[in-house]
Amino acid sequence: MAFLTVYASECSWTSVRTALRRSFAVLAALPLLTLAACGYGSQAKSDGAVKIPAGAKKIDGLDSVKIGYFGNLTHATALVGMRKGFLQQALGATRVQPAVFNAGPSEIEALNSGSIDIGWIGPSPAINGYVKSGGKNLRIIGGSASGGVKLVVNPDKITSLKDVKGKRIATPQLGNTQDVAFLNWAADQGWKIDPQSGKGDVTVVRSDNKVTPDAYKSGSIDGAWVPEPTASKLVAEGGKVLLDEASLWPDKKFVITNIIVRQEFLKEHPKVVEAVLKGSVETNKWINAHPDAAKTAANEQLAADSGKALPANVLDPAWKSIQFTDDPLAATLNTEAAHAVKAGLLQKPDLKGIYDLAPLNKVLKAEGEPTVDDAGLGAK
Repeated sequence: MAFLTVYASECSWTSVRTALRRSFAVLAALPLLTLAACGYGSQAKSDGAVKIPAGAKKIDGLDSVKIGYFGNLTHATALVGMRKGFLQQALGATRVQPAVFNAGPSEIEALNSGSIDIGWIGPSPAINGYVKSGGKNLRIIGGSASGGVKLVVNPDKITSLKDVKGKRIATPQLGNTQDVAFLNWAADQGWKIDPQSGKGDVTVVRSDNKVTPDAYKSGSIDGAWVPEPTASKLVAEGGKVLLDEASLWPDKKFVITNIIVRQEFLKEHPKVVEAVLKGSVETNKWINAHPDAAKTAANEQLAADSGKALPANVLDPAWKSIQFTDDPLAATLNTEAAHAVKAGLLQKPDLKGIYDLAPLNKVLKAEGEPTVDDAGLGAK
């Protein structure tokens, strides 16, 4: 596994199908960098100024909490929370042990094994992890981000939405969140595409986000339905945003990043979970109050974790398209699952119980903020 890529893709909706089961097996077999107390992912680096608060005490007597996230701007709550110390401050003397992932399957595997306790992750791996375990391994306990997904095309080949027909459009992975979104949108245009092969009125090319810009430059694809910062990377290479996925959703909001926890950890250490959520809420509040400083902090953490920051012509437009929110936007998760079912990539799942928002709502009430809803998908 690469140390880290800032063009990470989320895992597939199709974990219940043979192709994705094989993907999980392959990913699980890849050599992974081993942390002192975390067997998956790459070690994240916090700002040297982030220290255990003087006089702080451990929460529940716990020495540390293992937190995972992606090196991706849609995970900026974790990036900024790490960089500015909000997560550590909320946890007192219980030390944050961070790990950076570049694929949903490996983060879910880490959660299942107990190598991480809490993680920032996209909707596809959250649903897949929940469904594959029969609802026993995780809970979604909070929101983090909305938006940040665009259809970017070669303006010399595509000048209108109808021109997409007959072209080659990349998505990050078979059945992943953006793949499902594109297949659903294409179906709404009346176009037929085989979801497994990607062949039809449009040819869907499953391409890892880190190689999609090169595929675009070579002319092997005509466009891509991708998350940030890949979308802005394509624009920097001469692409044009033809459609922002947010325009397809009510209030232009849809979940792109959730916070999940191991159910066992939630049961045994509810105060630690509350502290992490408090740190997340405070981070999002700071991000929304100081967007420019937050953007800089997120990029600094990306550079610390990967050795490479995003250039301004990619960072600035990418950041503007993402909204940071504590609300998990549960109704949109349910809709995304329905889209996957409609596309033939997922059997109808029972998502009842995937959310436990009681700890988050407790934190929000204490902060004087409005509580959030689980859209009827709360813990049984």
